[in-house]
This record gives sequence, structure tokens and C-alpha cells, in this order.
Amino acid sequence: MSVRFPGSEHAHTAAAVDAAVAAVRARTALVPDAALILGTGLGGVGKAIAVECTIPYGDIPGFPLSTVESHAGRLLVGTLAGRRVVAMQGRFHRYEGYALQQVTFPVRVLRALGATTLIASNACGGMHPLWAPGDLMLISDHINLLGDNPLIGPHEAAFGDRFPDMSAPYDAALCALARQVAAERGLTLREGVYVAVPGPNLETRAEYRMLRALGADVVGMSTVPEVIVAVQSGMRVLGLSIITDQCLPDTLEPANLERIIATAGAAEPHLETLVRGVLERL
Repeated sequence: MSVRFPGSEHAHTAAAVDAAVAAVRARTALVPDAALILGTGLGGVGKAIAVECTIPYGDIPGFPLSTVESHAGRLLVGTLAGRRVVAMQGRFHRYEGYALQQVTFPVRVLRALGATTLIASNACGGMHPLWAPGDLMLISDHINLLGDNPLIGPHEAAFGDRFPDMSAPYDAALCALARQVAAERGLTLREGVYVAVPGPNLETRAEYRMLRALGADVVGMSTVPEVIVAVQSGMRVLGLSIITDQCLPDTLEPANLERIIATAGAAEPHLETLVRGVLERL
């Protein structure tokens, strides 16, 4: 028996987006320059935001509820590095039982609120043998192995093209900014391909070998659906990952969620520095 979540059948409609925007606008008139998605273990970046208002996801019609440890489940509206921002402190995943239309619904709302730039962050497993836990990675491209796509279903012309081009989903100018900021501030910034898998289990040794052979450098369970919708809606996208564990088949050790979250938290100040630097130059 499949699980249905309230509003799932309406999550991809323009009317649903309008209702969510109205709920946010009832609390704040701020029009964001940029939107941030703060993934597993990265919610602390929200502490750097000069928050004007905090809106729990449960107060926004159509928003799913976060069910994952370390995801606070609220929208932060305010300023960071001199820019007006709206930040998702916690995201949603297919493995929670949500349809990808629900997972990406907040991105449509962020765009409708006025954000033209999306900075999406995540924690991920590293498959590159020369990279280490705690490293930051700039996402240069991605592979969607979720077995689904948030654009499947009835098309709303207001959302953008039915068949959006994905030849360069991660904005070249924003990537260049991130590289420049990292170099100036002495941050190690890897660059590579992110592959999204359904989860929630971690991968077998054979699966890590397969994903590496496909051309991926890191693996996670998020980000790609949000990026697809952001690109369709005309947003510029910057993707940043924190490598939280090493996924090398020949030396693979059992995963430890507490250690993964701790690694993300330890690297978070570097992510904040990078995001601040990029925002300052937008």
C-alpha cells in the first residue's frame, strides 16, 4: 500500500504555489536576491543569517514536513553578506515517501518569491580516491539515478519549458565566483560530478564501483530534483557539497550517521565562508 501525503496531487500546480507565496507574504515583504537550500548537517549556516522572520514549513500550504534528523524544517528570511536571502533549513527526499513534485515544490515557491539565484548544498559520500571527508566540492554536473523526474506529469506553462535544456545546469559565472572566493580565502574546493540515488540505504561496494565507473565523484540522495526545477524556472544555480565519508570499495567501512553529521558540522564554517563570498559578489 503506497503512502499518500496531503496535497500531493496539487503540489505541482501554479495555484498551489500562489497559495504558498501568499502565506509567506503574510509574514514578510522581503524579496530575496538568492535562495539557499541547507542540507544534512548544514542547518547551522542559518545562524549566520540576520533573520527577519522564521516560518515553520507546517505554516506554508503545500510544503512537506522534514522527517530527517538535523533538518529543522523551517524557512529563514533575512540578509546574509549584504544580500536578501530566503533559506530552507532542511530539505525533502524521495526516500521519505514524497513524490519529486513535493520535494521540489519549495523551489517553485522560492522562485515565485523573487529569488533568481539558487545555492543548493548537501552532504555526500566521496568516491574520488584523492579527496577526504570534510572537503568542499563544487558540483560541475550531475547524474540522475533517482528513477524519477519532478517534471513528469501535467505541464504548467507558467513554470517554464516543458523540455528544459540541461547542458549546463550549474551556472558558469557562479562556479567561477566560487573558485575565486575559495582561492582568495585559502579554501580547498574540489570540483566534480554528483550522482543522486534514491536511498535511504547506503551503497554496496559493487554499487560504488558502478557509480564511479559512470563518472561520478560523489553520491547523495538529494539536490538533483531541486536543480532540475530551478533550471526550468530560469534560476541560476550553484551546487556545493561537503564530503562526509569516504566510499572507496576496497577500504569501505560501515557508515556512521553521527560521524557523518559531525563531519558536515565541522566543515560548515568553510561552506559559510564560501557562500558569504559568493553572495557578496552577486
